[in-house]
Amino acid sequence: MNDRTALVTGANKGIGLHIARLLVAEGFVVHMGSRDAGRGRRAVEEIGGDARLLLLDVTDSDSIATAAARLDRLDVLVNNAGVMPSLAPPTETAMDDFRRAYETNVFGVAAVTNAFLPALRRSPRPRIVNISSGTGSLTWSTNPNPQFTPGSGASAAYRSSKAALNALTVLYAQTLAEDGFKVNALAPGRRATDLSHRAATGGDPAEAAQGAVRLALLPDDGPTGAFFSWDGTPVPW
Repeated sequence: MNDRTALVTGANKGIGLHIARLLVAEGFVVHMGSRDAGRGRRAVEEIGGDARLLLLDVTDSDSIATAAARLDRLDVLVNNAGVMPSLAPPTETAMDDFRRAYETNVFGVAAVTNAFLPALRRSPRPRIVNISSGTGSLTWSTNPNPQFTPGSGASAAYRSSKAALNALTVLYAQTLAEDGFKVNALAPGRRATDLSHRAATGGDPAEAAQGAVRLALLPDDGPTGAFFSWDGTPVPW
């Protein structure tokens, strides 16, 4: 019987689906967070094994509380759910688009993490992986980098929300370090998912999922409060 458990938010499609699949293959009971019951059930059936549906809307406090009450212990939390509501620069971004990005990509991560902390504290090796973006790196946004051309203010709502998520990653890592937590962020690269407005030019989401699983399986002497690309190379904040 598997005794390691994981929760992946936004797991009914894209990178989240592949992360869940890989964690099941690693021997985890994986709770696949999905706000849509039908899509969630289809994703669970697709993976099979020890995949479990967990109805979870990361922007709804009641949904989060109900989901958290179902899990007594959790070894791995992957905060994968995210939205990109606009490609516009900040001067042309509607405030509703900023709010939507932050509600899911920042506030949702904090709310889910805090709600599941009691379950994570019961794990001997708690791990938290935040799916961020290389476009949220302020260093990469202002300097040459391997993932995109810097100097553009496009996708301001999404990119600034991921920069805020990066800050949260560091703060959670510092706060929880003495309790044995490893908290890290992943830059998955542009992938062929519904999130990307240029999905046709994106790479295989399964490749990015492998990077997330590496962080989920970090040994006790592994890093915390760090930012990595999908291939394991460090990304500057």
